[in-house]
Amino acid sequence: MTTTQDSVELDTMRCAFPAEGVALLTLNRPDFANGVVPELVRDFLRLLDRLEADNGIRALVLTGAGRQFCAGADLKAMRTYLEERLPVEQEPFNARILFPLTQRLTTSRLPIVAAINGGATAGGLDLALACDLRIASRRAKMGETYVKVGLAPGNGGTYFLPRLVGSGMAAELALTGDVVDAERALAIGLVNHLAEPDELVDDAVALATKLAARPRRAIEATKQALRAAWSQDLTTAMNTSFWVTSALHHTDDLHEGVVAALEKRPPRYNRDRTQLP
Repeated sequence: MTTTQDSVELDTMRCAFPAEGVALLTLNRPDFANGVVPELVRDFLRLLDRLEADNGIRALVLTGAGRQFCAGADLKAMRTYLEERLPVEQEPFNARILFPLTQRLTTSRLPIVAAINGGATAGGLDLALACDLRIASRRAKMGETYVKVGLAPGNGGTYFLPRLVGSGMAAELALTGDVVDAERALAIGLVNHLAEPDELVDDAVALATKLAARPRRAIEATKQALRAAWSQDLTTAMNTSFWVTSALHHTDDLHEGVVAALEKRPPRYNRDRTQLP
């Protein structure tokens, strides 16, 4: 099993490896509140290509450099686009480039923990919602603020929000554009946990490390079964679970897990077949 060890720095993203099996991705446009531009999506997808191809990587943490997680679209770049390119392109700013990234996060084999270190608004909040788990700094603020600039949620917010916080709260957040603090975000189910600002990344890495230690095929199957259940009825979800469970019966990790439980010892998951007796 190989694991990338060297940190990676692209134009708008950084990638480090703070723990075994864990990659830490950082949105790296702090002078622009980590606002989304096409180059950031390009670099993000490039990193995902690299990390998903490495079976030694089993969980991701996503955070932002500086004081903000992500402010959504870079409004200066958006203004330039509206004035210079929209009459030619006749396409909304960023929409088509962001759609593949959102889809990639939700379908990735890797569980993703968002470490929301500061403001996460509009598309930046949607980016965090596309992750599987969210830990927020107690200083973080979050809002589905599209309506404040004359837009509707454009990067999955109308899909994620009702499923996470319920239809009524989703309507309140999206229609008012109000920004909520970390305590309120926790209370309504927008985030899973809160952390002190200087402990946020460590807490997120610790959670990702726990996920990375679990059987990777079972983690991937569970992530996708949970995602699929958002749009399935109970019968379909149960049938999906049957076939997922059937497939997992043929993995080395299941056998290791059962034997380890019976022998009352920690399981040794995620080994290559050549490492097994």
